[in-house]
Amino acid sequence: MPKSKRSKVVSLTKVSKKTKEHKNAMMTELQANADKWRYCWLFEVGSMRNAHLKTVRKLWKDSARIFFGRGAVMAKALGTTDAEEYKLGLSKLAQQIKGQVGLFFTDTEPQEVIEWFADFQQPDYARAGNVATRTVILPVGPVMRHHSDPPEPFPHNEDPQLRKLGLTTSMVKGVPTLTAPHKLCTKGKTLTSEQAQLLKLTGVRMVTFRVGLLSRWDSTTGEVVQIEGGGLTEEEKGVEGDAEEGDAEDAEMSE
Repeated sequence: MPKSKRSKVVSLTKVSKKTKEHKNAMMTELQANADKWRYCWLFEVGSMRNAHLKTVRKLWKDSARIFFGRGAVMAKALGTTDAEEYKLGLSKLAQQIKGQVGLFFTDTEPQEVIEWFADFQQPDYARAGNVATRTVILPVGPVMRHHSDPPEPFPHNEDPQLRKLGLTTSMVKGVPTLTAPHKLCTKGKTLTSEQAQLLKLTGVRMVTFRVGLLSRWDSTTGEVVQIEGGGLTEEEKGVEGDAEEGDAEDAEMSE
């Protein structure tokens, strides 16, 4: 029976699986960078956002190379045993590749790297599953957006969305208005999707994108040093961010 020539619906959100050739290319690229740079840092990310990681890439474009994504591929490229390690000591780093972590290759002196990442913090909006870091109460009166200075009231056409998210508003002179205070979230409580959306709409940032340095490999000695106090707390890690598996590494490979 001949195959149908009728058009088929193809989902644009479907992500193709990584081929063996793609994985091998990434492993080769990782090993080439292990040959090129003196140091390789293992890092983790708190409140992951692709946009902020791209900012880090841009700021270090001329003096470092960053890989973030498929941990199993990165670990295999470095080698997880003494017999398999690509260069002396890399297996000790590879064995620590677990969870949402990445590799940062550079020749920059360690103290400068530590100080730079300690200073780099980007406030962002919380997501469902994050824990509220403070209690937020919306006061009586127009519902305000704090994205600008001074804050502005929501336009009338956004009132249905505010109601859908749990606010009890009424229209006063064409402006969505609260007649009673509304506790948007409570410190220490896990945020729902509705609460996270309201925090974003009102302009309240409650999480911070941070990079925590876990350990450092030195190619000249093969030594792997653990970075004391460099990791992130569970609260700083938050929920998993928007880096899809293989996403960031693909961006890096294409640069």
